[in-house]
Amino acid sequence: MEIKKNFDNLQPYEKTWLYLSNMRPVLNSRGLFHDTTEQYLEPCEPEKNSDVIIKFRALRFNAEAVELIINGDLQHMTKSFHDNIFDYYTAAVHVGEEPLSYYFQVKSGKTVIFYTQLGAVTDLNQYYNFVIYPGFKTPEWMRGAVIYQIYTDRFFNGDSSNDVTDREYTYIGEHVNHVTNWDKYPAAMGVREFYGGDLQGVIEKLDYLKDLGIQCIYFNPLFVSPSNHKYDIQDYDYIDPHIGKIVDDGGEALPEDVHDNTQASKYIKRVTSLANLEASNALFATLVQEAHSRGIRVIIDGVFNHCGSFNKWLDRERIYEGSSDFEKGAYVSADSPYRDFFQFNDPNQWPYNGSYNGWWGHDTLPKLNYEDSGKLEEYILNIGRKWVSPPYNADGWRLDVAADLGFSEEYNHKFWKKFRLAVKEANPDAVILAEHYGDSNSWLHGDEWDTVMNYDAFMEPITWFLTGMEKHSDSYDGNKVGNPSYFFDAMRHHMSRLGGSPVRISMNELSNHDHSRFLTRTNRTVGRTETRGPKAAEENINKAVFMEAVVVQMSWPGAPTLYYGDEAGVCGWTAPDNRRTYPWGHEDMQLIDFHRCIIKIHRETPALVNGSYKSLYGDYNVIAFGRFRRDSKAVTLINNNNSERTVEIDVWECGIDDGVFMHQAICTGENGFFVDCGSYQVKSGKIKIVLPALSGTILVCG
Repeated sequence: MEIKKNFDNLQPYEKTWLYLSNMRPVLNSRGLFHDTTEQYLEPCEPEKNSDVIIKFRALRFNAEAVELIINGDLQHMTKSFHDNIFDYYTAAVHVGEEPLSYYFQVKSGKTVIFYTQLGAVTDLNQYYNFVIYPGFKTPEWMRGAVIYQIYTDRFFNGDSSNDVTDREYTYIGEHVNHVTNWDKYPAAMGVREFYGGDLQGVIEKLDYLKDLGIQCIYFNPLFVSPSNHKYDIQDYDYIDPHIGKIVDDGGEALPEDVHDNTQASKYIKRVTSLANLEASNALFATLVQEAHSRGIRVIIDGVFNHCGSFNKWLDRERIYEGSSDFEKGAYVSADSPYRDFFQFNDPNQWPYNGSYNGWWGHDTLPKLNYEDSGKLEEYILNIGRKWVSPPYNADGWRLDVAADLGFSEEYNHKFWKKFRLAVKEANPDAVILAEHYGDSNSWLHGDEWDTVMNYDAFMEPITWFLTGMEKHSDSYDGNKVGNPSYFFDAMRHHMSRLGGSPVRISMNELSNHDHSRFLTRTNRTVGRTETRGPKAAEENINKAVFMEAVVVQMSWPGAPTLYYGDEAGVCGWTAPDNRRTYPWGHEDMQLIDFHRCIIKIHRETPALVNGSYKSLYGDYNVIAFGRFRRDSKAVTLINNNNSERTVEIDVWECGIDDGVFMHQAICTGENGFFVDCGSYQVKSGKIKIVLPALSGTILVCG
């Protein structure tokens, strides 16, 4: 009876020992753990033909045997050391040049539990095995780096002399225009309107970004392009003078009734003058240098699947036709040196052959024909090298629609292998980060991409859990909102498909240029700007829910990435409404202060930068998870209910001893946020805490 009375006060490993001493073996699956961080795989990114130490943990006295099954071969692990809570098992393994697939088999009495990337399981599915890819190196600076995405035209206008002028040229059938009211909502078909944001504006705001705690800028495309989004590249060799520098100006805008760009003399001069192009490249080099001097890296956007119909290689607008500085485009002449850069369906249309293939049928987005042009392939590989090399020194590439490049899966993988070799040879520390929806595993074996924009293992699960909204605000699903099982299961599955190294540097966004702003999703309203109007995107929003999302973002494995203006309270439906201007002069200062504080907590807590991850608790609208290293521990708790909840969380799973005080670094709620909110002592392996309604909390120790 005395044993029964005191049982609940025992440490987890003491309960296990009590069971064992009474001949009742029990294997505590929550105590089992391995991942591919440096704590459990040393080194975590091994070279080819080298040795590694693989580590595994179990509760003290709990496991009778731990076995490592690697490439189908069984190897017994040795109990090498322990702490107050766990025993640690190790095995030395030689890594060759081929991938190593492994999982663990843990035994206690008649109980056998397997351990894969899904965690402890009784039914083995080797689809989720851990995998070591020898020689796969990812940039260490990206682990946990705080990134800030900038859509340049909408960030800050630092140089009005380079602004696009009204009727400077025509784009998709209508004249472009300069927006004079910085706060105007983007038009429903807003690709032709320009607000004037530029690289000089970014330079002038670098100190703001540094003060915010930003460690890297990701730019949407910067190269010469007729649209404000610039995903239809006109010239990969140069920064667009409209966001760069115009030193050689002149020419005239188009008359009201003229839509022929061969007469757009002002535009032609601005984008074909080598003086303007070279000055713009020099300004970009200056921006990178200024950013680096503040400890801020720079990632640029590579749109290599397709270019734009304005592109100098095609020249459908005949902008380059009369210039002695440029070769004839493939639209203009059958003798163009760029003819095989594109697929033409009619060989008899020249001059002015419009029968080229467009990406998804869009004639403004000509599909690039790599398979039939070694010259094109080498050109783009040189572009990959150029911008990460002096004098530009960008720190990596984000690759637009990367899985679509080429006309076959076989060629796609072949190209990205070549691209990686070219970029890493030029700048070994450059990151290669791809846009991809769905399973990215086949590109993440160490010889193509480093990581991805993390839709599947971050943006989507956290959006469903906190708001029930699809990421475009196109639908609502009440079965997913507040559902911890769906949240953790989705995260676990998709993180396992990425693998350890890509997860640690994945771009974890809440919003971006392709999806609705997260703050708008908190209104749980289905809509787009063309159906409901832009004002509705700001109505019935919930800042407390948004702050919950940021708490998760800043404590989840990966690189938390802010979309410009999110930190200032910008709302918006999906594109183009999500591309509103940064609200200089009328920012939400509470949200900016919140971001500044939580970024500081993230950066100063080693566990949140590169610690192991473990789910700890789930209930309706409530989740808790831990991040931990030997020298640093953190536990994040989210209560998305409209009322407070009292919960007990098993923090011993993160290796936190009884008696330790965990400091509440930040707590958000309906009244804002608070820092340094108090301390909670660990008792019987648990923390008991009252969570306010719609709140996020981060507890830290170590």
